[in-house]
Amino acid sequence: MKLLDSFDGVVIPQGFGSRGSEGKISTANYAREKELPFLGLCFGFQLATVSFARSALGLKSANSTEIDPETPDPVIDLLPEQREVSELGGTMRLGGHDVYIKRPSRAYEIYGSEKIRERHRHRYELNQAYLPRLEEKGLRYSAFSDGGRRAEIFELEEHPFYMGTQFHPEYISRPERPEPVYRAFVKACVDRSEMEGKRVEVPV
Repeated sequence: MKLLDSFDGVVIPQGFGSRGSEGKISTANYAREKELPFLGLCFGFQLATVSFARSALGLKSANSTEIDPETPDPVIDLLPEQREVSELGGTMRLGGHDVYIKRPSRAYEIYGSEKIRERHRHRYELNQAYLPRLEEKGLRYSAFSDGGRRAEIFELEEHPFYMGTQFHPEYISRPERPEPVYRAFVKACVDRSEMEGKRVEVPV
């Protein structure tokens, strides 16, 4: 983890399965504790939630049921409509969905809108039974879809930049029109670098 001290920010991207998951969970925890800019995307969103549940809520065995089907605290669980699905090819929650952002929130500051359209590719999600306890400890879920049934963005209060998206912002990001959360993340990294006296030549 000490290697991360030389970084200006960390992204945990999409993925699946148990391989490397504990390292990603530890990385999310380190970034949170050290106030290192952090962005979790899809699987990264999920594992950062697991990390927070373990450290802030004291649920030491918290996990995603994708990784540990027998976890006593399934903070990330299978989408209800996926429970009877046996064919795992193109059966995930896919495509574009409207995402509704709460205000005031950092997410609203970044997107400048209460409604955005984002693309998805996932089979697991936040188990909302844990949402009140997570938010009570400061991990705020600031955007939802499907009538509030799906958590889409989290943001950590009192942190320079600690956010996650269940959706895939990379699917609509373009070189000349970066998806807003990427721009905000890079700016947070540049701000941290400049604060530490590093030379930065990245226009933001």
